[in-house]
Amino acid sequence: MRTGDAILVLNAGSSSIKFELFEATAGGPVSRYAGQVEGIGTGAPHFTARGADGAVLADRRWAEGGEGGAPADHASALGAVIAWLEGLPAPRPAIAAVGHRVVHGGPDLAAPVVVDAAVLARLRALVPLAPLHQPHNLAGIEAAAARFPGVPQVACFDTAFHRSHPWEADTFALPPEFHARGIRRYGFHGLSYEYIARRIAREDPALGQGRLVVAHLGNGASLCAIRAGRSVESTMGFTALDGLPMGTRCGQIDPGVLLHLMAAEGWDAARLAHLLYHESGLKGMSGLSQDVRVLEASGRPEAARALSYFCWRARREIGAMAAVLGGMDALVFTAGIGENAAGVRARICEGLEFLGVTLDPARNAAHAPEISAPGARVRVLVRATDEERMIAEHVMETLRGAG
Repeated sequence: MRTGDAILVLNAGSSSIKFELFEATAGGPVSRYAGQVEGIGTGAPHFTARGADGAVLADRRWAEGGEGGAPADHASALGAVIAWLEGLPAPRPAIAAVGHRVVHGGPDLAAPVVVDAAVLARLRALVPLAPLHQPHNLAGIEAAAARFPGVPQVACFDTAFHRSHPWEADTFALPPEFHARGIRRYGFHGLSYEYIARRIAREDPALGQGRLVVAHLGNGASLCAIRAGRSVESTMGFTALDGLPMGTRCGQIDPGVLLHLMAAEGWDAARLAHLLYHESGLKGMSGLSQDVRVLEASGRPEAARALSYFCWRARREIGAMAAVLGGMDALVFTAGIGENAAGVRARICEGLEFLGVTLDPARNAAHAPEISAPGARVRVLVRATDEERMIAEHVMETLRGAG
């Protein structure tokens, strides 16, 4: 890529498209504009955009049931984004490449790739492994291809960072043919973990070569054990359901519970999927919300129990990650809850003193970049993640290699 080229990064969800426009520079991608279209297909979508300084540049809501070309699908939502970008003052950015977050790359796609017909076919074949995410990621690719014919598109996978796992971390205790058929532990949130690993290495090269346990705690939540910048274990497995409890997802559950619901109560796969993905986690346990701020302020015992379980499971899994690594040099909190919920961080770390984790309460309350107590054996850090920047970096690296 050339200096000054514009990279459009798209993160397509079930009813939204997040976008960020970067400029390629000698020092890496620099963000210029970002925003999203929410509520695609609902009849009342909402478009927002901001500049590099965070200033709101656009905020448009389409009235429910009204006229005016409200985006009904990902293609029309992308059209709204492009129309806004094309209306920016001159010199207008010319899109030289498009980068996409794709949840699943399967067992073989272990690095970002330029999308062509063969790659797209491979990604479609993975839809059964990520039915709630992959179709929307592919819709974003197809919409961008139609809008920008001939412009290279790069798919970046949430699973790719975890392909460095040892076999023991990737397999289930099933007959070997299941592993050969792709039934294995993949891990997710890889773009976030890769960004954090690179950021730590830039800030402190020695620590970047050490043992990190990174806690990506948001509406989706997981942990990753990283040694010398490479993932060696993750709490998520075959799907993004496994491991920690999340906003509306259950996390780890005894499969016998599911067999019981099928055999004794006649549940089918669709009913089970709705329970596990949408009716569980913090929202399901509290009966109130998946928002930690709401739960902390509610005073309801169900909310307190949901938070207690969330912190308990995170603490337990941190111990497991430390065991895999043979100890920790740093514990890193990131994503919405990890970056902003001081009370949750404190509750998770309470009881981890035997591993060398000791918090400084004042630093934690202030959301300082380092919240461990002076002299603590393990550093405890808070870092903002940036998956979109990670994608933009991958686009530059991939196309530089392709050229």
